Order: sequence, then structure tokens, then C-alpha cells
Amino acid sequence: MSRPLPGKVALVTGASSGLGAEFARQLGARGFDLILVARRVERLEELAGELKGLGREVEVLPADLADRDDVDRVAARLADDARPVDVLVNNAGYAWRTPVTTPDPGHDRLYDVTQRAPMVLAAAAAAGMSARRRGTIINVSSLTGLLTSGVYAASRSWMITYSQALALEMKDTGVGVTLLLPGWIRTEFHDKAGGRRGIPGPLWVDVEPVVRICLRDAAAHRVVSVPTTRYRVIGSFLRHAPRGIVRAISAEIMGRRRAEAIGRR
Repeated sequence: MSRPLPGKVALVTGASSGLGAEFARQLGARGFDLILVARRVERLEELAGELKGLGREVEVLPADLADRDDVDRVAARLADDARPVDVLVNNAGYAWRTPVTTPDPGHDRLYDVTQRAPMVLAAAAAAGMSARRRGTIINVSSLTGLLTSGVYAASRSWMITYSQALALEMKDTGVGVTLLLPGWIRTEFHDKAGGRRGIPGPLWVDVEPVVRICLRDAAAHRVVSVPTTRYRVIGSFLRHAPRGIVRAISAEIMGRRRAEAIGRR
């Protein structure tokens, strides 16, 4: 039997759907009260009702993590020593397909949501957790961060490096840091990003085991969690393959997406 995560309260960003909602459900099933963060209030309220049915206390905290004032509000909640948060799940994110050479304000928004906000929130959480000598920070990235397929892959690559640096800083503080590196998951996230173009069917996995394995790894203080055997093999290959081969794989994936996008017009 896997060991439990310590604590009583968890804050999950991007909790309105997909991985975030599943993290909230599984943490709630493990006895955690929840703080749900996302833009879509109706979705959060619906999930809150479901979790309250399990006997959990749930706080809905609507926030757009591209808005720095909203990020500051969430950070203040994480820093509130009177209502300590034991687990932070930095999950909020979205894909962005604009070419890296195209001037696009969406690049700034992607940076704010997937890089700046997680860094600010983790810092706010880590201060109180370190003082209490207990806590867990889970940062969600993607195996896409090991590829070279555009601005989204670059943002996920940043999270890979940042999370492992944070884990080093938190060593011997009692605060665990786990980086989640999932592959392609059957969620609303990928539907919004253009469906499953360019990715073979067998590579898609369900959200439930991804979150379950990640929580198990976080409880065991593993710094990197790569759910499922198939993705551990793929991740190992991408980390150790010559960069020229990785670029060729990235180009093939990008080419398939472009071809299928043109075919659907």
C-alpha cells in the first residue's frame, strides 16, 4: 500500500477540468479539503458540489493566472499561515500553436500562465511549508518539454528545469517537490489544442492513472513522476537521444499536425 501524502488542505490550479479536476477528486478521496483555482466559476462550483458530497470542505477561488493581480490573490492565500495549505498542485496551462517567429501577444499570456504564475505560487507556498517543515508542491509539465516543437514545448521545458531546481532548494526542509511529466492524456486540454492530430492512438492514456501515479510518487518524495511504463520508456529515449534525432521527431509531429489541420479546413 502506498504511503499517504501528509496534510489536510490542497490548492489546485486549473481545477475546472482535465488533470486539475482529477487531482482535486483524488485528493478529496484521500481526505484533503480543497481550494479550487481556475477562471470558469461555473465549472468550479460544480466540482465543489461534488467534493462537498464526499464530506470535504471546498473553497472556490476564481482567478485568471495571466492576470498578475489574480496571481497575487492566490499567492496571498497560499501564504496565509492562519489557513495553511499543505499541497500545491501547479497545474494550470494550455497549448499554443503560433510559430515562434510570429509576433503574438498570446506568447506573453502563455509565459504568464505556464511559467511566471507557477513560480510565484510555489515561492508563496514554499515559505510557509518550510517554516512548518511539511508540505508538497506538484508542478505539472509534459514530456512535450523534451521535444523542440514550438513555444508550448519551450514553456514545458522551462518547468522541467525549474521544478528540479526548486526540489534542490527545498532539500532538507521537509517540503517535497514532484515534477509530473505526462504524455498525451485524453482530456479537454487536447481537444482545445486541436484534438489528437499527429499523435498515434496507442500513445493516449486516461487521466485517472496519471494522477494516481503522480500522487503516489509525490508521497514517496520522488522528484520526477512519469506515469505509465510506455512513457517512462519514451521519456528515457528523448532524454538520451542525440538532439538531432529529437529535432527530427519534433519536425515529424509538427508536420503531421499541419497536414491534418489543412485537411480539415
